[in-house]
Amino acid sequence: MEQRISVVTLGVSDLARARAFYEALGWRGAKQPDDEVCFFQTGGMVFGLWTALGGHGAPGVELAHNVRSPAEVAVVLAEAERAGGTIKRHCAVAEWGGTTGAFADPDGYVWEVAHNPGWGLDDEGRVTM
Repeated sequence: MEQRISVVTLGVSDLARARAFYEALGWRGAKQPDDEVCFFQTGGMVFGLWTALGGHGAPGVELAHNVRSPAEVAVVLAEAERAGGTIKRHCAVAEWGGTTGAFADPDGYVWEVAHNPGWGLDDEGRVTM
């Protein structure tokens, strides 16, 4: 697993309110593909707001590690499990067209591992929407 965080996602109770808050702070360029999630590009990372986080078992925040190929999702999940992590979601094709899975570290913090064909990942690991 490369040393990087691609996305930090906060679980929110009211997506419209949360998005309005960050936009009032001056954040621009939000991408909201549906009524459950909203993303802001933040330099080489993405910041997300997601009403559905509770359904994925995340304790209010979920970190993501994007990878360069669908096959790499399973590889990273296996590495995490060997290191003492717990698989929370096995590798699968997502409804949004990518490949995703998740593990929890020993303290229960959830990391999504994802290949998103619509987002770029440069040689330095910076993600762009």
